[in-house]
Amino acid sequence: MTTRLLCLGASVLLAVTGQTGTAGARDLPDTYVVSRAPGVLPEGITVARDGTVYVSSDGTGRLFRGHVSDPGLRPFPARGIDDRTSTLGVHTDQRGRVHSVGGASLTVHDARGRLLARRAAQDGPLGPADLNDLVITEDAVYATDWANPVVHRAELRHGRLGPMRPWLDIRSAFPQFPAQYWLLNGIVADRAGETLLVASNGTEALWRVDTATRAVEQVQMGGESFGADGMVLRGRTLYAVLNHGAPNGVYVAELSADLRAGVVRHRITGERFDLPTTLARHGCRLYVVNSQLDDPPGEPPYTVSAIADPTCPQAG
Repeated sequence: MTTRLLCLGASVLLAVTGQTGTAGARDLPDTYVVSRAPGVLPEGITVARDGTVYVSSDGTGRLFRGHVSDPGLRPFPARGIDDRTSTLGVHTDQRGRVHSVGGASLTVHDARGRLLARRAAQDGPLGPADLNDLVITEDAVYATDWANPVVHRAELRHGRLGPMRPWLDIRSAFPQFPAQYWLLNGIVADRAGETLLVASNGTEALWRVDTATRAVEQVQMGGESFGADGMVLRGRTLYAVLNHGAPNGVYVAELSADLRAGVVRHRITGERFDLPTTLARHGCRLYVVNSQLDDPPGEPPYTVSAIADPTCPQAG
């Protein structure tokens, strides 16, 4: 099996209402420097509606913040995570609050870095939780567990986050597959929060979960390996980073209306990326994390690459 460093997943959001004009996109940087400090190893990313960028560090557990108009990010003063040596998935909600996961903890911060909530995941069937990525729906936060074949869930009620509990043991979908090799990575949800898509690095497949029934089935991708790391779902368009089972890069798939099948329409690979782990979408651009996790501690500067969304009309 590949090492955890090669395939850690995490993060992805936000599909943004409206699109950036072509002229504005030309004025934006192509490369963003997350940090020049040794050992940061960026992993997750999210871009809020206003263009604020948050990037997580697998190497230090810290968070970094910037804006799509500025090529440099700075440390984000997130309180209450000093004991977290690795932060992976990071997302913002509609209120601009920053949700992130690392180790067994899910934290929520406001825009000033004040800690609003911290929830610990319970141990799974194989041992302590190792949260990888998360998705925020209207009524819950779901998180994947790299160390256990489990999806965790924390209920959201009137903006308040409930306890994090084991919600789905995904082994029921493929019971003959070894439990320790599921290696759950990216997770996204449809707009209604009725369907989750969960990537499994170990099975090299994408799994569809009905949130009402917890029924699990494999998404049919035409026989292609699709053990994605980070993902973004925008309507029926799935943007995914692959770094195992296929050439490293960004893959854009068109899914069926019921999200049960899909076809890859675009593959963006090559030397422009340095072991990409995840991506975010803002306007008609995709922001891809260059993790350098294949050769830790890597070599500063640690960066994010911005590329055109191939599904946008101006991309053609």
